[in-house]
Amino acid sequence: MTTTLAPPLSAALRDHTRAAHEHAENRGFMTRLMGGESSVGAHQGLQRQLLPVYEHLESACATRRDDPRLAPLLDPALERAASLRHDLAALERLGYADATPILPATQRYVDDLVACADSPATLIGHHYTRYLGDLSGGQIIATLMRRHYDAPDDVLTFYRFDIAKPKTYKDAYRARLDELALTPQEQDEALDAAGRAFALNAAVFDALDACYPAGANARTEAV
Repeated sequence: MTTTLAPPLSAALRDHTRAAHEHAENRGFMTRLMGGESSVGAHQGLQRQLLPVYEHLESACATRRDDPRLAPLLDPALERAASLRHDLAALERLGYADATPILPATQRYVDDLVACADSPATLIGHHYTRYLGDLSGGQIIATLMRRHYDAPDDVLTFYRFDIAKPKTYKDAYRARLDELALTPQEQDEALDAAGRAFALNAAVFDALDACYPAGANARTEAV
């Protein structure tokens, strides 16, 4: 009789979210922003939508910080809400004045985080999706914002982590994921939440696409 072992949680998360990850990163809003066809103002609009997502994620994680199913992943060096507030204030000082409200797609993302605030397993999925993405693709975004738009470092602190070796850190994060004492049901909940997080993120990109359509400059440039 052959026994098939379940993959480690980190590998299961990677495999489960691969298609959703590709779908999210190829949305029109992001491809234009990363291709130099948008503006710093559009990036400001993105940051404005991300702020409540991180505020609610970090608040939910803080309330569960003593739960052994989640605590090994929590690290103040990962938290991004304060950096987002800093960057948005810096952009305003430079004359950018994006007035995009919190979009319905963003509110749905926040609502999902609120709904799972008491579930460490679902918070794991959200935590993995956001922070490993920031440590990976986020670094590319910062580079391209400088290259295409001359964005100053003071408005890109969201992408700057107090982590000396991101690759080593990410490997250690995945190892901690694999050591979490989760039931099979909790692992499934983490996988579902990670897939949902990518889908919710893609929906925010699509909503921003309508605010900053192709062929038009972002509506808020420096004054």
